[in-house]
Amino acid sequence: MRKREELRNIAIIAHVDHGKTTLVDEMLKQGGVFRDNQVVADRVLDSGDLERERGITILSKNTAVTYGGYRINIVDTPGHADFGGEVERVLKMVDGVLLLVDAFEGPMPQTRFVLQKALELGHRVILVVNKIDRPDARPGEVEEEALELLLDLSASDEQLDSPVVYCSGRKGTASLSPYEPGESLKPLFDKIIEHIPAPGAPEGPLQLLVSSIDYNDYVGRIAIGRVERGEVRQGQEVAVCDHFDQSLRYKSKIVTLYRFEGLSRTQTESALAGDIVAISGIEDISIGNTVCDLQAAEPLPFVQIGAPTVGMTFSVNDSPFAGREGKFVTSRQLRDRLYRELLKDVSLHVEDGETAESFQVQGRGEMHLSILIETMRREGYELQVGPPRVLYREEGGVRLEPMERLILDLPEPYMGSVMDKMGRRKAELLSMTPLGSRMRLEFSVPARGLLGYRDEFLTDTRGEGIMGSVFQGYAPYKGDLPRRPEGSLIAFETGEAVTYGLYNAQGRGYLFIGPGAPVYAGMVVGGSPSGQDVTVNVCKRKHVTNIRASGSDDALRLTPPKVMSLENCLEFLAEDELLEVTPKSLRIRKRLLDHATRMRAQKRAGE
Repeated sequence: MRKREELRNIAIIAHVDHGKTTLVDEMLKQGGVFRDNQVVADRVLDSGDLERERGITILSKNTAVTYGGYRINIVDTPGHADFGGEVERVLKMVDGVLLLVDAFEGPMPQTRFVLQKALELGHRVILVVNKIDRPDARPGEVEEEALELLLDLSASDEQLDSPVVYCSGRKGTASLSPYEPGESLKPLFDKIIEHIPAPGAPEGPLQLLVSSIDYNDYVGRIAIGRVERGEVRQGQEVAVCDHFDQSLRYKSKIVTLYRFEGLSRTQTESALAGDIVAISGIEDISIGNTVCDLQAAEPLPFVQIGAPTVGMTFSVNDSPFAGREGKFVTSRQLRDRLYRELLKDVSLHVEDGETAESFQVQGRGEMHLSILIETMRREGYELQVGPPRVLYREEGGVRLEPMERLILDLPEPYMGSVMDKMGRRKAELLSMTPLGSRMRLEFSVPARGLLGYRDEFLTDTRGEGIMGSVFQGYAPYKGDLPRRPEGSLIAFETGEAVTYGLYNAQGRGYLFIGPGAPVYAGMVVGGSPSGQDVTVNVCKRKHVTNIRASGSDDALRLTPPKVMSLENCLEFLAEDELLEVTPKSLRIRKRLLDHATRMRAQKRAGE
């Protein structure tokens, strides 16, 4: 089979915050994508607002650079395991991967997860030790840890023989020795050309496997994928089929064909096997479909995407403040938006709920679902969501639950508190490794034990801890876990929060709101350390009398309220609570707003 020697297709895989997108920035600059005097934003591929705000890659991106007469197609992949569905499918487009690890932290759980998928596909690996300029860098040990990981994942002899490149993504330098500073990324580019195989160019009728979907208001769906066989041409009539759905087969036409050049797509007349392209004009195309020649409709197998592990109930907002802030508020609009998300997110599952106004949404983790909620609220949607819950399985009459492989990196003095919390969550300690003044703890823990734990972990480690987890598999149910240790402060009446009422309420716990905030009966306005729900009247005003007492006119001092992010709210939710999400507000509320009805329900549950 003829090889496309002038072409290389690579993906970059790494854990969150190991500098992957920063390194791609420098590869684009040194690959001649930008002019010398061009002003370029940092992390230029993280184009979404949420990606830039959170400093993480959520959606995989395609780009290409030219180096020494070679064209290198680069796929930037998400580093968080919750977006693993993005990674699994784009790995089908490439022939090799750059495994990027931090020169201090070394391989983390998500690195393991994505690397395993790459090795299963037979991809060659280049190990890139990044942030080599860190003062606490330990490149030799990190290199050994990465090679041990390859052994652990049953890499082939060819995959074990991976070259190592030492980089500083921020400075844009690379070298083949940790003790010699580099001058540019030339050593990295050279290793890509030398070690990553050129794609084959099998001749025959067209086969193009769709690995990703983009959307444009003007041209509709844009399918992104790799030409696996033959040649694709603009204006060509094609057949669309699917490996898993043999009944799917229809005729269509490629209206526009694009190649990736730097950060943009450029129109092209044709592309050959091995090229990564984007096509428009096929209205109903989906991820996993194969675009074929009309005379040879032969679908290609697609990677089996892992099953969801966490579910939530999305429903129409029915709170007293419903419809005040949102643009899209009806069940039909909510349903259309959720089912539209399925077109580009293959690891998401959506089903109609028990009522016409609710939907069961399942994803790969809390962050996966919280990003969807945040995206929807920014688009103008108003909705309510229930607390996250793990998805169980039944096999041979045994109840199985999802397990996570958890790695905690923390200062040694905080170990005791963390070990105690992990013990309560039925976690099993797998290993304990000292890293200077820090410790790395590895656990196997039920996924439900991690729901709501991230905030607690950061508090216990004074913000210095690093936490990462990845789905490990299913295991027999581990037994009941302790519920949320805190109760809720619940507003007694509808109105506007005032200083006097808040001052009296803060003696019972901590607050989420300040003076002037609108509240309704049954809305959660704070947390109670007592573990019990407490009803408070934050709208209560001080009665005016003609009797003045010493000190009565002193200013009432309020403790600043705790500002709750979307993730904080989801972690805080109890089973009998909902989160009201609007474009401007996040409000936690009880399912039953009326105080008397709630008390009767609790009494019946107690009986």
